[in-house]
Amino acid sequence: MKDEKLVKILGNKDVLSLAFGAMIGWGWVVTAGLWVTEAGSLGSILAFIIGGVLVVLIGLTYAELASSMPLAGGELIYSFKAMGRVASFITTWAIILGYVSVVAFEAVALPTVFEYLIPNYSKGYMYTIADWDVTATWVGIGMLGSIIITWVNYRGIKFSTSIMFILTLLIAIAGVLLITGSSISGTTENMQPFFTNGTAGLLSVVIMTPFMFVGFDVIPQAAEEINLPKKRIGQLLIFSVILAVIWYIMIIFGVSRILTPAELETSNLVTADAMAKAFGDSKMMGNILVLGGIGGILTSWIGFYVGGSRAIYALARAGMLPKALGDLHPKYKTPHKAILLIGAFSTVAPLFGRPALVWLVDAGGLGLVVAWLMVAISFLILRKREPKMHRPFYLKGGPVIGWIAIIMSIGVAILYMPGMPSALIWPYEWIIIISWSILGVILYRLTMTKEKRQQTDDHLNKELSRVLEYKDEEDTNIGKVR
Repeated sequence: MKDEKLVKILGNKDVLSLAFGAMIGWGWVVTAGLWVTEAGSLGSILAFIIGGVLVVLIGLTYAELASSMPLAGGELIYSFKAMGRVASFITTWAIILGYVSVVAFEAVALPTVFEYLIPNYSKGYMYTIADWDVTATWVGIGMLGSIIITWVNYRGIKFSTSIMFILTLLIAIAGVLLITGSSISGTTENMQPFFTNGTAGLLSVVIMTPFMFVGFDVIPQAAEEINLPKKRIGQLLIFSVILAVIWYIMIIFGVSRILTPAELETSNLVTADAMAKAFGDSKMMGNILVLGGIGGILTSWIGFYVGGSRAIYALARAGMLPKALGDLHPKYKTPHKAILLIGAFSTVAPLFGRPALVWLVDAGGLGLVVAWLMVAISFLILRKREPKMHRPFYLKGGPVIGWIAIIMSIGVAILYMPGMPSALIWPYEWIIIISWSILGVILYRLTMTKEKRQQTDDHLNKELSRVLEYKDEEDTNIGKVR
């Protein structure tokens, strides 16, 4: 394989729009009503604060590691440095499941939004999956969107992030209009009941938060393409997480303040209906919100193509997946074969209908939490084993934060387990987890011959030596969290 390198081209605006755009997505448009219904207005806000604290703590460990080792693959590099090759494969394979699940979700979200803009557009019955009718026009919209997003990512990361920046501005405008309108037209009375379903309701929303916040970890995946001082990588990562926490809380506040509990129950697209009601039942304003939601679909879609393709690329470059997936496009310098692989999966995803994709998303959420747990463990191991390692974004009180991140990650993972109110559905969602795990074992065993194992270790150690020896002039203690 040629010694090709990804191009360092991303600046502050690109990195922030990449992470924030990936985190926001479409979920806030379609599921905000579910959050409020399950846990109440203040209950859902509390759930997102809990989830936000978890993600900020995990994000802080990521920030230190990403600024220290800015290489494509992120989690692969950190876990290899701390725990070795097998742990690095498990960590990266788990997060790829999470990324792919989001990509699949967006391929279904896009045709769903058209049901609000163009009522009854879904025509051409094909078949039924889990009591849900799959139609030709619905599938066609999802497939067409997938092909376009694959092309955008294929053309280069600068092209992708430029589009994401424009779309993120569109999302922000729609959100600000909703919050402003609901603050003026809404009432505190509509927010009652503040809490519903007790602890079970709170936990049922908490378990949704990892999927809502996933996206900050796209920054470590693209770290090798960021043209900024190392410490800035960590700073932007944390800033993007805090922005997302504030965003979700404000959306919940706006929706619950303008819509009554009865309206929340009957609405198919609560955020758009809340926007319309806030401005005097204006259908146009509802459509503006939906356009912001479409922007969220596209930013999230693009972002997770970046994250997923770089994770696959890193595994292939290390020799833990077929080496062709580690090739870079000669002109665009993108891992184009990894992008096309994700594109193929995304394009067929709408054929499985909405219920099947919900199962995949839930399973992917567990994959994300497992990866976050492994990163937190790697953080603690490296703090003890490599105390003198150069850390441009040095986290003061790191061991305490690392332990809290581990405990909270385990706590969230337990919520997916059988017997919990928010457990994964048997057999569908557990079949996905088991099948993905078996596929990972097979791929690892096929590629990791004795000779390949040594080559993999040598490659990753060489890459680590290269970045750990290099220090930016600006990489000083300015990046410390105090």
